[in-house]
Amino acid sequence: MFSRIALFLATNIAVLALVSIVMAIFGIDPATNAGLLMFAAVFGFGGAFVSLALSKWTAKRSTGAHVITQPANESERWLVETVRRQAQQAGIGMPEVAIYDAPEINAFATGATRNNALVAVSTGLLRSMTRDEAEAVLGHEVAHVANGDMVTMALLQGVLNTFVIFLARVVGRAVDGYLNGGRDNGGGGLAYFAIVFVLDMIFGLFASMIAMWFSRRREFRADVGGAQLAGRQKMLAALERLGQTYGHNTLPKQIAAFGISGGLGHGLKRLLMSHPPLEERIQSLRNADLGESDGARQRAF
Repeated sequence: MFSRIALFLATNIAVLALVSIVMAIFGIDPATNAGLLMFAAVFGFGGAFVSLALSKWTAKRSTGAHVITQPANESERWLVETVRRQAQQAGIGMPEVAIYDAPEINAFATGATRNNALVAVSTGLLRSMTRDEAEAVLGHEVAHVANGDMVTMALLQGVLNTFVIFLARVVGRAVDGYLNGGRDNGGGGLAYFAIVFVLDMIFGLFASMIAMWFSRRREFRADVGGAQLAGRQKMLAALERLGQTYGHNTLPKQIAAFGISGGLGHGLKRLLMSHPPLEERIQSLRNADLGESDGARQRAF
């Protein structure tokens, strides 16, 4: 727990330092709307890209994942060779392959670039899935890497962060000015900070809905990628097997959206889900046009 707090503090200090340096170099005044937008962009994208740059290190530390540098048994050799073969088919660099201890059937991929990624599987997956099903799950994760999903999520998060920071402060200034009878107090009053705090949460909630919508769309795409690498029937079987523990996820919050297993939710809660309902993923894959025969093993991203 303390290591996560230290990482959180270090990340925010790094972002604040970056913002201060950039603002000082370019002489940006955050009191103006143009300066505020620049401040919001640097802070918003800075946080997103610092998180992306540290994503592999964070994932290893937070999950206790063991990276397979030298396979110790036949199971580890199979994992490494399967990921190597799929990475070659997808046209990406060989990811690091790891195993982490978790009871549920799950796996995740992360990394700053397509050629510097990490693919990890849970011990629960290794105990519960057949080789064919595990092959499809690995294909799903390799597809995430090949599709550049981690970078795209960072870009999207940067844009959303920018507009949340900017709009909350612009609206906060307007409301604060109205409450003060049109007098400009420089946006430094207690009411201003209270309003910005509330608006950050409200706009942040809407931003999360947009980010989670994109996250759900990329899961459908990665399912198709897994089917293209391993075969439609293997991917369908893997998704059906996921039903045994779907909704149970011990991955840390910052990594959970990159796992193959998602949560359960209905109504408004569904808008904040990172993964579509499992039955929708299965039906979507059944209807998907893979653009090739189910047995093909060639790049198709």
